[in-house]
Amino acid sequence: MADTARKLYNKRAQRTRTKLAKVAGERPRLSVFRSSKNIAAQIIDDKSGKTIVSASSLDKDLREAIGKGSNKDAAAQVGKALAERAKGAGVAEVVFDRGGYIYHGRVKALAEAAREAGLNF
Repeated sequence: MADTARKLYNKRAQRTRTKLAKVAGERPRLSVFRSSKNIAAQIIDDKSGKTIVSASSLDKDLREAIGKGSNKDAAAQVGKALAERAKGAGVAEVVFDRGGYIYHGRVKALAEAAREAGLNF
């Protein structure tokens, strides 16, 4: 059962990334990973295949402020931290890659916080 769920997730994620590649242009990709206990996001330059910046509910500086990493407040803090780090790295515009997750709950909270903190997508 779990194997089938993972295959379906990978299929949805690949479908999302294929669509994003068509509209991305030169913009890097903001990719979200959500587990049952934590959330993480990274901005990836697909041309070079390297991560520009990342943020996670497991980061030392965020972990103490967040507490529990599996709620919308934690996702919002991660989104805000990611946007601030992206500004520092000179990234202003990205393409949002929700992966195989629906745009709802923690994924939506992370995206909205990143937008409010200055990322454009």
